[in-house]
Amino acid sequence: MKLVENKYYLKQIQIRYIVYAILALFLMLLELLFIDIIAIENITPDLLLILCVWITLAEGQFVGLFFAFGIGLIFDFISGDVIGTNALAKLVASYVAGFFYKERNIKSNLNTLRFTVVVLVSAFIHNLIYFFFYLKPAETSFWHFFLQYGVSATLYTMLFSAIAILIKIPAKEIDID
Repeated sequence: MKLVENKYYLKQIQIRYIVYAILALFLMLLELLFIDIIAIENITPDLLLILCVWITLAEGQFVGLFFAFGIGLIFDFISGDVIGTNALAKLVASYVAGFFYKERNIKSNLNTLRFTVVVLVSAFIHNLIYFFFYLKPAETSFWHFFLQYGVSATLYTMLFSAIAILIKIPAKEIDID
């Protein structure tokens, strides 16, 4: 009986990871093709970062780090950005988000205001790292640039994370019948 339960549990995990991967690919396409529609003064929310934080808070720090690095690296290749900047920034942001993971209390991790606060902290760290590599020192000072783009992108990303709470992306609730 225990072997059957383990097989069912492993199948459930595989399905969740496949759902996360498909959702990541969909969000990558969305960010590349349609994100300019909701841009405000060339500032856009980072939907992939919201997904990385969601996965980290739903599955744990190790799984979150794995997905964040993979998502960031694939997005770097697809978007033509400097290879590794998104991967590093999302990896560190997911690492920080992992400190907020509570295995016994997943619903409060994801379905409360706590999620938006974790996204705020993670997005701030993500943007700090990402814009450090993005900025050309001759153009403007880092702090001016970061305050203009980084902080506003952080707040915009946090706003969209509240929408993710309302949508209620499945977290460890996918049943296969």
